[in-house]
Amino acid sequence: MPGINLAVALHRLYVDLTFSPIKQKKRLFNDEKNIAIKEEVQTLLKAQVIHELKFPAWIANVVLVKKPNNKWRMCIDFTSLKKACPKDFYPLPCLGHLVDGSAGHEVFDFMDTSRGYHQIRMTLEDFITEYGLYCWKVMPFGLKNAEATY
Repeated sequence: MPGINLAVALHRLYVDLTFSPIKQKKRLFNDEKNIAIKEEVQTLLKAQVIHELKFPAWIANVVLVKKPNNKWRMCIDFTSLKKACPKDFYPLPCLGHLVDGSAGHEVFDFMDTSRGYHQIRMTLEDFITEYGLYCWKVMPFGLKNAEATY
């Protein structure tokens, strides 16, 4: 699996231990949405960014959002998990300063930004579908403090 070296970046959620794990009840979807979910899960499994899970602590539902091209985008409802995580107040760097700071260097290394979040490995976070329980191996979009890690 391609990705950023673990010595450079690893996303970890710091969950406040005063919160009990929440397992959201599985939502039901119509056939059209279930097909879209199944296709996305198969894509994520093939890309090795998720794996099936048997004993989860936190479970979040998938949410489907209609894209302008009338296809479905699968997102994960991390609302409960986000409430249990304190905000990371790490200031994001100014992009202009980063670009200016790279001037004069002979070699550049950039992540592929089409699936940039999927290049940062992380500790495990779970979601549920009609087809099973899955766990992220890499950082999904939508987690609290993910922007600072990215």
